[in-house]
Amino acid sequence: MQLLLFFPLYIATFCASLRCVLTTVTQIDQRGEKMATNGRNFPPQKQEHQPGLEHVMNPSPQFMNPNYKPAGKLQGKVALVTGGDSGIGRAVCYLFVKEGATVAFTFVKGREDKDADDTLRLLLENKTGDAKNPIAIAADLGFDENCKKVVDEVVENYGRIDILNSTRPVPLMKSPRIVWLGHALRYMNVGSSIINTTSVDAYLGNPELMDYASTKGAIVSFTRGLALQLAQKGIRVNGVAPGPVYTPIRPASMEESDVSEWGSKTPMGRAAQPHEISPSFVFLASDDSTYFTGQFLHPN
Repeated sequence: MQLLLFFPLYIATFCASLRCVLTTVTQIDQRGEKMATNGRNFPPQKQEHQPGLEHVMNPSPQFMNPNYKPAGKLQGKVALVTGGDSGIGRAVCYLFVKEGATVAFTFVKGREDKDADDTLRLLLENKTGDAKNPIAIAADLGFDENCKKVVDEVVENYGRIDILNSTRPVPLMKSPRIVWLGHALRYMNVGSSIINTTSVDAYLGNPELMDYASTKGAIVSFTRGLALQLAQKGIRVNGVAPGPVYTPIRPASMEESDVSEWGSKTPMGRAAQPHEISPSFVFLASDDSTYFTGQFLHPN
């Protein structure tokens, strides 16, 4: 009976609290509208060849967060990043050097030379004092001999590999990942980290990109199996499965008008910028994630 007497008071209090929350959310939404446009309403654009070029995009993807504060999380480590010339790969390379790592990255010669030069210059300007100079390696990783060449060049320059980051995944059909990893694992020790990149489509599915989503699902299974295989060797294997991100592959693989709406169905209502994804890779590469293996981070 007492509960019934106080029930109207509970309802009134709840409604007042709800109105307060909704008012606050509206104010935040109004203040944040300009911020949100950094990933919303991009102008229609189209590139004819995949994986696309960053230096011709308008506007350019944002690989750098000016508010990011490095903390030396990768000090003394050597990282190999595939596809580091642009997109998420460039943002990852940038944060890796800011965190103290020595970085080597791959790119496709002839197609991505300008983007690779821009990234290499960026890394040289931002590397820490005790890190060695970064290198850019031209290689099509669809061929086994090129995979071996890349690993050999990194080891020749730096002696080992602590972080193997497949930002642009090695094609499963052209060059089995186990072959690529077989070359690199010989130079990886206890405490090393392997990070694969897949997609939200591996988990949600995509009726228009069934073949693409299937290959991304295979990367998830591969990563989890490899994590179990390498756990006793002290090597962690994890991955990042981002949602829509504004990178060169978008105008190179979508209709011109679709680029403007890319990511509009996400909770944020926009595609991510590369710098919003790259901290996930830093976490998985660093000692902050020593109890993570076989796991995936999901930036919306």
